[in-house]
Amino acid sequence: MPSYIKIYKDPNSLYGSISITGSKSISNRLLILKAIHKDDIHIENLSNCEDTEVLKKSLMSPSNKLDIHHAGTAMRFLTSYFSIQEGRKVILTGSYRMKNRPIYILVEALKKLGSKIFYLEKEGYPPIQIFGKKILGGEIDMNAEISSQYISSLMLIASQLRIGLKIFLKGNITSIPYIKMTFDLLTLAGIKTNWKERIIHIYPVKKKYKKRFYVESDWSSASYYYSMAAIAKNSHIILRSYDNNSLQGDKEVSYIYDKYFGINTVFDKNVIKLKKKLNFLSPKFIELDLNKTPDLAQTIVVTCVAIGVKCSLKGLETLKIKETDRLQALKEELFKAGVIIEITDSYLEIKDFYKKRINSFIRIKTYQDHRMAMSFSALGLCYDSIQIEDPNVVEKSYPNFWEDLKSLGFLVDFYEK
Repeated sequence: MPSYIKIYKDPNSLYGSISITGSKSISNRLLILKAIHKDDIHIENLSNCEDTEVLKKSLMSPSNKLDIHHAGTAMRFLTSYFSIQEGRKVILTGSYRMKNRPIYILVEALKKLGSKIFYLEKEGYPPIQIFGKKILGGEIDMNAEISSQYISSLMLIASQLRIGLKIFLKGNITSIPYIKMTFDLLTLAGIKTNWKERIIHIYPVKKKYKKRFYVESDWSSASYYYSMAAIAKNSHIILRSYDNNSLQGDKEVSYIYDKYFGINTVFDKNVIKLKKKLNFLSPKFIELDLNKTPDLAQTIVVTCVAIGVKCSLKGLETLKIKETDRLQALKEELFKAGVIIEITDSYLEIKDFYKKRINSFIRIKTYQDHRMAMSFSALGLCYDSIQIEDPNVVEKSYPNFWEDLKSLGFLVDFYEK
């Protein structure tokens, strides 16, 4: 397996057309619904990413020990799913990083509802052992500040609880578009739901409906092309298949890049066309709250670095518990590009560019994080050679990424150490 790649593209022009796989977030939610509702749910254009494949295989596996590797969504969704599989006994484990990603809030909520779950190593962290059983349901308070996936995980199984589930959201709600995505998918699946202010109510299923879902392409993956379009001098990129009425919160990238980076988005049936506005000048300083769309942070920061714009981003609380501590990773890797960044637990600011951009290579560590690899790839438009370690991490969410870059004219060379 290659251990690093070199990327380069002439920045004068960027043109091409790309078909991106279905949304990972939608795919993973629908897989849980299909596992629960069986043949009543039919899915088309399912994501081909590693996370979705891991979840799909885990749902089909008869094994009593499942290794979900780095797939955080799979860990959280499967924890709730297996807790209601009566008579099933399962151990969920994962990579070293996964064993250091907290799951305490979700597990304790499930235990309060009657689930039988045990920590096998460190209290509050995987691996865990689950003894599936019938759960009555009822009411539960959830800290909404840590991870929206805990809440979505409970919502996905709530219709199978005998009296349903009422969730009271406490604190500042993080990544609310992902909770709304789960809510909307439940509604589209024919499950009775209600969301009023900070209370989500999912009712038990009384009647089943056959539903067919076509998964639109992933907006998080599209964000990397917005970044490249902003950095290139001239750009026109077509991406398929996207919906103007998307369930995905990361569609916000189209508004952010239009306002701050001059990338116009045109929706035409099931495609979007990205085109750089002529003579657009980005502001010298950009300030954004990404509480609803934290997965866009790395892409936006790299864009700002490439075009020499300072930025201040807040609402980044969840980035420290992702595949890596993304805030620290950004600080360390961008220092190599001559950028000084200040971070807290929920905030990032580009403070200064301590040296002019140089036309020689820099090597970026990815920390087993797919978004580090893909967001930094846009710097291939700025340097004679940008090197990115462990390029295969992109398989987690976008396996075809490097091939798609080649189709846009990037030179992408793989090397062993």
